[in-house]
Amino acid sequence: MDRLIKLLNKDKKMVVGLMSGTSIDGIDCALVEIEGSGLNTKVNLLKFYNHPISLELKRDILKACSITQSSVELICRLNFKIGEEFAEAVLKICELVGINCNDVDLIGSHGQTIYHIPQNSTLQMGEASVIAEKTGIAVVADFRVRDVAAGGHGAPLVPYTEYLLYRNSYKTIALQNIGGIGNVTVIPKGCGINEVYAFDTGPGNMMIDAIVEKITNGKMRFDEEGKLASKGKINTKLLSELMLHPFIIKNPPKTTGREEFGLEYSEKILEKYLNSNVSESDIINTVTYFTATSICENYRKFILLKHDIDEVIISGGGTYNKTLIRMIKEELKGINVLTQEDIGLSSEAKEAVAFAILANEAIHGNANNLPNVTEANKSVVMGKIMY
Repeated sequence: MDRLIKLLNKDKKMVVGLMSGTSIDGIDCALVEIEGSGLNTKVNLLKFYNHPISLELKRDILKACSITQSSVELICRLNFKIGEEFAEAVLKICELVGINCNDVDLIGSHGQTIYHIPQNSTLQMGEASVIAEKTGIAVVADFRVRDVAAGGHGAPLVPYTEYLLYRNSYKTIALQNIGGIGNVTVIPKGCGINEVYAFDTGPGNMMIDAIVEKITNGKMRFDEEGKLASKGKINTKLLSELMLHPFIIKNPPKTTGREEFGLEYSEKILEKYLNSNVSESDIINTVTYFTATSICENYRKFILLKHDIDEVIISGGGTYNKTLIRMIKEELKGINVLTQEDIGLSSEAKEAVAFAILANEAIHGNANNLPNVTEANKSVVMGKIMY
């Protein structure tokens, strides 16, 4: 307890945020300096590092996510293995910066989502006790479960931190993340925190990555810069089928994940249209356009009918897919579409930074969910503290 009190009394804290998303393309690790808490929070990114996840570990995680392939033994083993990988990411970023682990005050770890049932239950792996033991640093982890316990979806969680960092008196801003899944946070100009709203828009990179990996027999894990997609054209029949997915037209609040747009769904689509003599490049192009148009269709149905958007700021791995970004800009003509890099920040680091902030809020006892976003019954302090 003395250690926690000492931590609370520090004006500035060095915090590591850890995030592994639905793409399972590495552990995002952000070292930040945080001053203050709540609306007075100030954050300075010191270093970002993406810790690689081996292909073997990724395949094991995907097995654990599968209803048909998973087992209690696999989940039990992976919980510790992923915790070890998260700890290694912290040790490595300290080495890269040239500091001792003792210089870091706190770790905020999202973990790796294995299965998510909105407003029912959710499971993230990456044992916090392992991270704390191997680094010697206090850890706040397993954020989502408290919101779900309070009747919420357990997602999205980042909007709380986005309000702290991006609120603007003169602009309505849409913050679009494109990780494995796409999600948007809308911050109306001059709004209070309870006026922020957010929801998942559908697939981000998840289907693109799965189909590219399958087509290339594992030689490629993603479509670098959207080069493969750029060689194809839209197949209208495939696009129509994809856009009929019930999630796309579902009213917010809504969340989704690998359960709806994961490997099984992607492989089923791929097999069906290859058997219909649709070319591989056309399938990749169409699935990429599906991500773009599902995002924009959600804007048209659920945002633009309420108010104008002054800026869309995109983050996540999807920002590096030039074909995808071009498609989104074409769909949103008249709206200023930017990336985090365009405003001097990091697309890769954004969500890892968010979990550093959520950890800081947790140790201060600040409620760090947004019930109007997650549909929780009340505001709660998310995160389990291990020290």
